[in-house]
Amino acid sequence: MAGKTMRAVIYDKYGGGASALKHVEVPVPSPGKDKVLLKVEAATVNPYDWKIQKGVTRPFYPRKFPYIPATDVAGEVVEGGPGVEEFKAGDKVIAFLGAATAGGLAEYAVASKNMMVLRAPGLSAAEGAGLPVAALTAYKCLVDTAGLKLDGSGEKKNVLITAASGGVGHYAVQIAKLANTHVTATCGSRNLDLVRSLGADEILDYKTPEGAMLKSSSGKKYDVVLNCTSGIPWSTFEGNLSKNGLVIDISPGPSTMLRYAWKTATFSRKKLLPLILSPTKELMESVMELVAAGKVKTLIDSRHPLGRAEDAWAKSLGGHVTGKVIVEFEP
Repeated sequence: MAGKTMRAVIYDKYGGGASALKHVEVPVPSPGKDKVLLKVEAATVNPYDWKIQKGVTRPFYPRKFPYIPATDVAGEVVEGGPGVEEFKAGDKVIAFLGAATAGGLAEYAVASKNMMVLRAPGLSAAEGAGLPVAALTAYKCLVDTAGLKLDGSGEKKNVLITAASGGVGHYAVQIAKLANTHVTATCGSRNLDLVRSLGADEILDYKTPEGAMLKSSSGKKYDVVLNCTSGIPWSTFEGNLSKNGLVIDISPGPSTMLRYAWKTATFSRKKLLPLILSPTKELMESVMELVAAGKVKTLIDSRHPLGRAEDAWAKSLGGHVTGKVIVEFEP
């Protein structure tokens, strides 16, 4: 598609929020070795995307400005570069583009063949775009890190998931319930029924005294906590953990890192583990298998056209999102 242009959304410096996004025409990229050119059908705006804009990952990401944000996309294969044999034109896929170069908020994007998988039959582009970062994070934490067995075998575990109606949290509830678990989940009052419908056994309104203290109404101590929010001190977790309880923090700040170092150095039985996702094709395939089997679904908070991508950005930036914020592209 040499010489052709496409619509894209960019920002050209750190900061500025939604108002700093610009709608531009740029050249359609070309796929290099082991790369695939996609016609983007839908993209997700994740908190990670606007954290990059805020400069949280500087000086590593972005590699250069102007920068097209959004790492998680669903689309259709246009063509493959040299070395691509497993995908062909017309294939429907989801892909993780990588934060260094991203490119999701554009009509076309280039993805690595090692960071994309075929979409399950019947899975819409919007539903598929929600998966890469959020569902993979939930799977990585609960299965690979906490050791939950999704065939229901193994010793029963008491699991707490905070912010259970959010992007990662709503996937986490569904994945945790596939294992031999009792799941307690926190969310706002407006989402209590929704989180229950995902499979949670107990739901805590985080604004109530019991919810703020993470106290299970059944008195259970947690073997595993997947913390999908911020601002909860270790002391609140510690009193609610079983003797070998594990807290996995998916948005670790400096205090989490210091606490992790201290717990490691002192060989504490109660552990705090910061987790930054490194997506892999194998993780994507594992999640897609669950989706294809009807065991995991994407909840969509809102849908926005590319021409109003700034609205999607503002929605995600504002917090209290239920599920995923999606940018959709015209056919």
